[in-house]
Amino acid sequence: MQGEILNEEAGIEKGENARMASFVGAIAIADLVKSTLGPKGMDKILQSVSSRENKIEVTNDGATILRSVHIDNAAAKVLVDIAKTQDEEVGDGTTSVAVLCGELLREAEKLIDARVHPQTIAAGWRAAVRLARIELENAAASNADESPAAFRQDLQEIAQTTLSSKLVLYEKEHFATLAVDAVLRIRGSENLDYVQLIKKPGGSLRDSYLADGFVLDKKIGIGQPRRIETAKVMVANTAMDTDKIKIYGARVKVASLAKVAEIEAAEKEKMAAKCARICDHGINVFINRQLIYNYPEEIFAKRGVMAIEHADFEGVERLAAVLGAEICSTFEQPELATLGTCELIDEIMVGEDKLIRFSGCKSGEACTIVLRGASTHVLDEAERSLHDALCVLSRTVAETRTIPGGGCTEVRMARAIDAEVPNTPGKKALAMEAFAKALRTLPAIIADNGGFDSSELVTRLRAAHAGGHTTAGLDMTNGEIADMGKLGIRESYKSKLHVLVSAAEAAEMILRVDDIVKCAPRKREGH
Repeated sequence: MQGEILNEEAGIEKGENARMASFVGAIAIADLVKSTLGPKGMDKILQSVSSRENKIEVTNDGATILRSVHIDNAAAKVLVDIAKTQDEEVGDGTTSVAVLCGELLREAEKLIDARVHPQTIAAGWRAAVRLARIELENAAASNADESPAAFRQDLQEIAQTTLSSKLVLYEKEHFATLAVDAVLRIRGSENLDYVQLIKKPGGSLRDSYLADGFVLDKKIGIGQPRRIETAKVMVANTAMDTDKIKIYGARVKVASLAKVAEIEAAEKEKMAAKCARICDHGINVFINRQLIYNYPEEIFAKRGVMAIEHADFEGVERLAAVLGAEICSTFEQPELATLGTCELIDEIMVGEDKLIRFSGCKSGEACTIVLRGASTHVLDEAERSLHDALCVLSRTVAETRTIPGGGCTEVRMARAIDAEVPNTPGKKALAMEAFAKALRTLPAIIADNGGFDSSELVTRLRAAHAGGHTTAGLDMTNGEIADMGKLGIRESYKSKLHVLVSAAEAAEMILRVDDIVKCAPRKREGH
């Protein structure tokens, strides 16, 4: 009957087969990124096979790895999706969310083999998440109201914990300070556009620094001032190349070359008038999204106006926001144009390149982090690492609560769930037990990735928590159990909560599947 209803190229997998396909796909994705978890996690090389861009990335960022993998399994795509969402929402915890979801499904597979219905498992998980959230809130604390110095220390510890699993591990204190300074400078704004990252190969990671003000990766025009104080800046997106004759698709017949000269002269006059209108705004700096040809550049140089051309559009938008300007494209009404201001514009050298620095901008929160490193691959990974830290810090400035790291909260949440299991009747209790076990797997994986005995460490960690040491976690430097508060291993409350809720919701979504219907491809008419 099924064959008669469905197109011959469509297919349907039912019941056990569908569930197995979902579980296998999701668990395989979790296993793919599992080895990158924790401070001793390993990296992956992602190699593009397309002949045009034979690109290579070296990374241990979960979202980057999953985004690059082409997947045909529907359940695996759900895991990729939650990792992307975690990356956009919080910035860090992308590997954790995929691994926790995979471990939940691994436990669910055992329960389904023991004839527990998926809906019963889902109900048990929901109860477990409720208990875990309450315990997570109990573990969270905030120093934001007490003193700025204590809160800054919290941010520094969060940044170091986030960076400890990245390539920049051995310079994590330096990079954590850069990230904290940058986030505090944007004064709690969650808009990271004001923090620009510029990558310049050469030197070592240690040479990276936070530049005051905004740095634009462009050069100043020829014969123009190299330094301007109290700058009035116009940011524009307009064609400055009309001094050349450009009449596309048209044929112009002239009696003599003098006529061509007349057309050129008219074009030049138009350009001179346009430049005059721009200068009439009372500006001394003109930054254009498009090219500025030689003739208008010459006019600006005579007027003492610094002209900067071909600033990439993202750079222009960010620059306009930082200078407090609006991007102009017409110049007839100077009173309606919003110009930007800054105290100083000058040229700086980074490695072999000259860049333009804008200091004392109207939006004082602007800053640029200049990344140095041995190669472009190192720089790309350093940028991803720093981006994760910046995202987590900007969210923590908004939601100031923090929690101990190192597997401490996972064991606490699992313990809270285990305590409620004896009071829960029916098979729901089995699902809650499975949820607690999945949570405890995360510190076990972190220990395994460090080359330590995970069974030994996790049982000792559980015993420490049972003995009342609620801030005990894994010290991955020495392979011991230690107080996370003293070691300064701290995580963002929002990040951990997002990992817990997203992983549980995605796992439940996959668990509830009983059929996979593959639709036939749509054919073109007449074929």
